[in-house]
Formats: sequence, structure tokens, C-alpha cells
Amino acid sequence: MEYIIVAAAVVGLVFVVQTALGAQVARRALWVLMLAFVVRLLVHVLVMRSNSIAYGGDNFVYEGRALEVVAYWKREGFMFVTSDQIESLYSVAVPCNVFAAIMYLCGGPAPLACTALVALIACGLCAVMYRFARLIGADERAAFRLMTLMAFMPAFMLHTSDTFKDGFNAFLVISCLGLAASNVQRFDMRKLLLLGPLLWTLWNVRPYMVFMCAIPLILGLAGLRRAFPLCVLAILATLVVPILIFPDMAESTPVGMMQEQLEHGQSEVVLQANAAGGSGIVFDDGGNPWSAFLPKLVYTLLSPFPWMDGSLVLQLAKAETVLWYYLLWCAAVGVRRMWGENRRMLLILLLFAVPCTIMYTTTMSNIGLIFRQRIPIVMVVSLLSAVAWTRVPQERRQLVSGAGTRPDTAGSTVSAPPSDPPSGHPSGTAGRAPAGISRVR
Repeated sequence: MEYIIVAAAVVGLVFVVQTALGAQVARRALWVLMLAFVVRLLVHVLVMRSNSIAYGGDNFVYEGRALEVVAYWKREGFMFVTSDQIESLYSVAVPCNVFAAIMYLCGGPAPLACTALVALIACGLCAVMYRFARLIGADERAAFRLMTLMAFMPAFMLHTSDTFKDGFNAFLVISCLGLAASNVQRFDMRKLLLLGPLLWTLWNVRPYMVFMCAIPLILGLAGLRRAFPLCVLAILATLVVPILIFPDMAESTPVGMMQEQLEHGQSEVVLQANAAGGSGIVFDDGGNPWSAFLPKLVYTLLSPFPWMDGSLVLQLAKAETVLWYYLLWCAAVGVRRMWGENRRMLLILLLFAVPCTIMYTTTMSNIGLIFRQRIPIVMVVSLLSAVAWTRVPQERRQLVSGAGTRPDTAGSTVSAPPSDPPSGHPSGTAGRAPAGISRVR
């Protein structure tokens, strides 16, 4: 049965690629993502389960909790099990219930089948990244390059090659942000309806990420244009008025839970526990999570550093860190380009990446942990890199300079006729469009 589920995941991957991408792109993308899927299964068998790099922990915890869910189902019947029924589930009910369903079908622990599902989610996320990059203005070549890079990004691959929850988290976060960006371009009520189950699922995977996505999602309502202020007021009233009338409700609301989670992550006990690990780091902040903010920020974004000692996994992570530095540099170029051409889309990305980075900075105490937690930040920043990799079309350079070069003139400069339709073909020279010209969608 375990191999049947793996085969079903392969069929699901083909369906996702064919559905999410255009026919021409899907033919090329399928080979890339199928290879990424297979590599994840190989990493699972040869690296994770063989314990060749002595890495893991949370993956085995989630498997154990999933087995508890299976046992609960056999006693009480099928239902979505939360921390109300099994306290140890806490905020990871969705991954544990999903893994439990696979284990129930297989009649016991089924790590390969569970990993196949995680790998399917990871490859589906790569397809979402392609569409997201195209949405914010990247050309087909840059978006495909981004999709391929994300499919084989070492940290993302490692944490989607076993029963970790990081693949679930990244998929849900990027999907929510993509819907918000899509609503900015063209509002559709169906996208809002789809956001509901996505946010509910995210709440049962990594709850505080719902709040990290909140501001970009509200900005996405700007697609309503004139109705936008009314929607914002309605949302705020729904959240605030009951708390003002019944103050005791604040502790049980999602806002109260968010505050509790943040205080827990910033607490001295948790920070010291995380710092006690092999890649732990202690800051001289006097117990104040907001002190020593700059060095914490540097470690949050840029660690592990090339000169650091540590485990084999930490040494392997340095290769990805060098690639991450390159992506940050390209993202800076992408920010400058989008600032002049598509500020609203840029705000969607920055209003997630910046608050999320600040929050993680106040809880920084372990390099290995932050390496996993910043995966969604890396992906959002990589979208900006794709914009930087985009070749600006020839007609846009003509609009900037008032002249262009045509193939039939052998390199001579000719005036651009105002009636020429856009060609849409990329050229090898980057340029910048006036504020009134939008990027190719």
C-alpha cells in the first residue's frame, strides 16, 4: 500500500503541473519537478533514514504524534483531531492528521509514503512560485529559472525529504501571498473564498504565520478599489468591537494567542533551551528580546557564516548560504526595478518579509532553527530576484530612449513608430520603463 501511495503522488504531480502551468511550460517543468520529486525520495532513504548525517528530530516527533492520532481514531472513530483531543498536537494538527491518514491506510508507520506526499507539496509549491513570479512581472525565462532553483534549494529539499512540516508551511504562506498579489492585479471573490481554508490550514501548521500574512492579504483587498475602505472597516470592526465589549475575550482570540506565542518564543527559558543545541547562539541582551537587535538581525538573515565551526549539516548549509547572499543581491536590484514599475506588488512582498524577519530576529537563538524558519522569507526574496533576472522587452527600451535597433537594419538606430504593437520578446539588455508602463504579466 505504501508504494501505491507513492505512485498516486507521482500521478498527482503530473496533474498539478498540467493544471497550474501552460501546456508549453508544463512539458519542460514536468521533467524538472519529477526529478526533484525523485531526488527527495532518494534523500529520504539514503540520508534521512540511514542517519548518515545524524540530522532530524521534529520529523520523528510528528510521526509519533500521527501514530497517536491513528490510535485515537481506532478508539473514537474518524474526526479531525486537535490539541483538544491530544494535547501534544498543539499547533501541528494538520500535518499529523495527514500523516495519520496515510499510516491508517498502510496499516502502520509509512515514512516513504508520507515523504512522497511532502515531496508532492514541495513540487507543487515550485509551480506556484513560477506563477507568482510571472504575476509580479518576471519573464518566462526568469520564472522558470526560479522554479528550478527552488526545486533543488538544499535546505528546502532537505526539509521536504521527510515528515517535517516546513513544506506545508511554505506552500500555504506562498499560496496566500500569491492570492493577495493576484487580487491586487484583478479582484475575484473566489480567491477570497479560497483564502479561508488556506488560512485555517496554516493556523493548524504554524499559527503565527497567519498574522505575518495578514497585512499583505488586507492590501490585496485593494483590488476592490472603492470598496476597499469599507472592507477594511468591516474587518477591523469584526475583530475589535467584540473585544471592546467583552474584554475577557481578548485572551481567547487569535490576537491573544498570537501574543502568547510571541511571548513564549521570546521567553528566556525557550531562548536558553534553543541556544543549548549544537548550533545555539547566545546574545548579551540582558534578557530583553529587543536588545542587541542588529547582531541578532545579522545572524537571522546571514548565518551560518563561512568561518563557523559546527556539525556536518551546518557545514553543508554554508553552500546554500552563499547562494542566499547572491539572491539577496539580486533582490535588491529587483526592489529598485519594482519600485519604479509596480510598487503595489512590491509592498505585498515586503509587508510579509520585513515583519517576519523582525519577529524572527527577536527570537533568534539557534542557527539551525532559524535556517528552517526563514524558508518562506527566502522564497519571497527569491521572487524579487526573478524580477531582477528578467530581460526588459525591446519596445520598453524604445519607449525610454525614443529609439530602437531592429534586426533588418543591421544594428542601425531607427525611430520607434508609435503604432508598433508590443513584441513581447525579451532582449539581452536591461532597461527601466517609465512609471506609466506596467511590466509584462
